[in-house]
Amino acid sequence: MSLQSLLQSRLAAALSKVGIDAAIGIVTPAADARFGDFQSNAAMVAAKVQKKNPRELATSILKYLQVEDLCEPPTVAGAGFINFKVLDSALSDAVNTVRSDACLGVSPVPNPKTIIVDFSSPNVAKPMHVGHIRSTILGDSLSRIARHLGHCVVTDNHIGDWGTQFGKVIYGWKHLLNKESLEMSPIEELVRLYREVNALEEHDPAIKETVRGELVKLQQGDAENLEIWRQAVALSWNEFEHLYDLLGITFDERLGESFYNDALGPLADRLLSQQIAKESEGAVCIFFPDIPALEDKPCLIRKSDGGFLYATTDLATMEYREKRWKPDAVWYVTGAPQQLHFEQVFAVGRKMGIATDLRHIAFGSILGDDRKMMKTRSGENVELGGLLREAIERALTVVAEKNSNLSKSEQEEVARTIGLGAVKYADLMQHRLTDYVFSWEKMLSFQGNTAPYLQNAYVRICSIFRKAEVEGIGIQSGSISISEPAERALALQILKFGEILHAVLEDQRPNLLCLYLYELADSFHHFYEACPILKSEGGIRSSRMELAGVTSKVLKTGLGLLGIGVPERM
Repeated sequence: MSLQSLLQSRLAAALSKVGIDAAIGIVTPAADARFGDFQSNAAMVAAKVQKKNPRELATSILKYLQVEDLCEPPTVAGAGFINFKVLDSALSDAVNTVRSDACLGVSPVPNPKTIIVDFSSPNVAKPMHVGHIRSTILGDSLSRIARHLGHCVVTDNHIGDWGTQFGKVIYGWKHLLNKESLEMSPIEELVRLYREVNALEEHDPAIKETVRGELVKLQQGDAENLEIWRQAVALSWNEFEHLYDLLGITFDERLGESFYNDALGPLADRLLSQQIAKESEGAVCIFFPDIPALEDKPCLIRKSDGGFLYATTDLATMEYREKRWKPDAVWYVTGAPQQLHFEQVFAVGRKMGIATDLRHIAFGSILGDDRKMMKTRSGENVELGGLLREAIERALTVVAEKNSNLSKSEQEEVARTIGLGAVKYADLMQHRLTDYVFSWEKMLSFQGNTAPYLQNAYVRICSIFRKAEVEGIGIQSGSISISEPAERALALQILKFGEILHAVLEDQRPNLLCLYLYELADSFHHFYEACPILKSEGGIRSSRMELAGVTSKVLKTGLGLLGIGVPERM
């Protein structure tokens, strides 16, 4: 049990003795270190219910609060806050417990769940662009954190591999394909085919009709068109996989839209027969008269021409997942503009009897300097591959300047870790629902709340241990002893790691972990300046080395849960 949880359990026991609901006995890190290390507003909450003076109630609670082995005598402050200042001995014990714990103080969830995380979802025959960053990075980090806490996580990349664009791609493949270009740059060639056929359609109705015929043939299982489609999907996935490998992201499944195609017709018919759906002007729709927000927003699942929509595919996907994995929750990591779509789909799911916890993990947009959607100068979407390569190139320039002693291959490896980490962290440090302006200067800075700043804290700790080895300083493995203010601040920050990961998953907000790691790195830098490590002697040196060592472990683990690596040198 963490120190915070231990204080909370002691407070709960005291509340019960004075007739207060123990559930309100929440203990949190103190907002102002001058008043202590932890605090609780339980007396203030209870006072509202009991119509009593909160300070007097807090004083009554203290009479039954047994924390002598953990804290100095608790105090009452302000309107009725109960403040705790942890004893140096208790803080030392707690940090030593974390140091010897493989999980670094993180307790697994008591009731693990099966969670499907649906994220990334690029479209076949199109390059992944900057708009895919947030879904891909956010989904990956949430999956890592959920697994770390003990949940069974299934990651599914629901790729867009079926749709009207394939009529154009197939026509272009048959009439306009440049095989050499396809071999050299498959996605670029597929995009060219799509655009050229699109332009031809605008001037020639006959071509437009032929293109539509190619799509119909594909949908009906024409062997030639199916083979072209399979090649387009395979070529696209190869391109996507290069980017996922670069980002260090893997998936348990990649069941695209095509996987569910045969289930769409039977699903629509079944929804009609169950009177969940009804025909309206030749289309099949689902209405929500009992949901005010959706009352005038029906969900269309089959068009009047017989075509199906994203909602139909998502419902078929939902059913398949229920049968195969029986999940407790499904998280859809997609942009905020899809909010209405998921409100409708989730509402239909409930009508179908699906009780799984369905969540839309929405996020905002990435903006350019003009605070508009990030685009190239020509108005095109910024390709993800180009952006990641530029991140690595920019990081390489910085690494070469800061550490010319590294070999070229070492510089390139460090630059890859820093560049990719900078892009990921710049995204994850934001509240997921906010838009943010993409800035190379900010994300690659070694100052402030950035990945390079955190990575540099880890590297600094590594350098301390290397220097100790070079200078022949023998480090006796011993216990950590806390006494100095900077040691206390760092130790308290280390102990928060056991709580913060659980908080992240309460509202799927990795930015809470980012802020924690930034504060940890900041606390370490203050500790490093205030408390000499190698220049100290004996037990003090060993203690501070151990404290630095556990800090490095938490930094590395925390960044790893964000999908960010750490170099040993930079």
